[in-house]
Amino acid sequence: MSYPTPTMNPGQRGQEPARTPAHVASPTDTGLIPIVRPDAPQQQRRIFSPGFGLRGPRRNRHVVTAEEVAAISVPIGDDGVIIGTDPESQPAVLGLARPNPFDVVVVGGLWLAQVLALRAAATGARVGVETGRPQAWQQLAQAAGGGQQCMTVYPVGRVPAQGPSVSSPVVLIRDCGVRPPRGRVTSLPWQAVVTVLPFVGEHAPRWLMQAQLVGIQRISPQETEVVRETLGVPAEHLEMLPTLSDNVTLWCTRKHRKYVMTEPTDAETGLLGMARRLD
Repeated sequence: MSYPTPTMNPGQRGQEPARTPAHVASPTDTGLIPIVRPDAPQQQRRIFSPGFGLRGPRRNRHVVTAEEVAAISVPIGDDGVIIGTDPESQPAVLGLARPNPFDVVVVGGLWLAQVLALRAAATGARVGVETGRPQAWQQLAQAAGGGQQCMTVYPVGRVPAQGPSVSSPVVLIRDCGVRPPRGRVTSLPWQAVVTVLPFVGEHAPRWLMQAQLVGIQRISPQETEVVRETLGVPAEHLEMLPTLSDNVTLWCTRKHRKYVMTEPTDAETGLLGMARRLD
């Protein structure tokens, strides 16, 4: 049987021939017709701007030459309580807010202890005073914060936990006489403990040995022998200790010694009076 030859309509002449189907049956076909999808359009590539959020205004960069770098400087000094001036007339700074426990012993009078407490409160520290003579501290505690509670007076052995932190350091001053009892609250990170001894007695060596810093006002020649045996202070300093003025203190560690003169401000003089060694 012959099939008639297909004829092309006159309007179809010049058109492209029919396309070959995408799938042609073969003897091994399973009968399943695959689905042929056209190529997916390429996804547009997202362009990310550096930084986050909206792009800010454009400004010129701050650029300096290599020769100008040496002229850029930032004044950096010690951070803490200014306790006076040294022999070179430079400010002497005592850092009480530290990330590690810090114990200080002051062999001196009430005047120096109260100046330390007042200046520590001025730096933003919370000051606690453990004392057996609260009447000597109450007026200072009321005037220290200018209406804010920054200094608190506690009876001996009744100091609660203070909860020190880097944003709220604590300075605890123990004014408990010549034989202070072992305190319930000890030095902690961001909590310094300042123990005040009126003179160097028989129990003083234990406190002097465990302290990281010791401040000594004027003492008798007999007391200097205890200081020499405990702290190893050189002889030239021991000879000067009995002759110190009321506002001069020898601050010493195991390796370093420095004399500091404490000059009270007008406000401190109005609250505490003039400098004095004995009370």
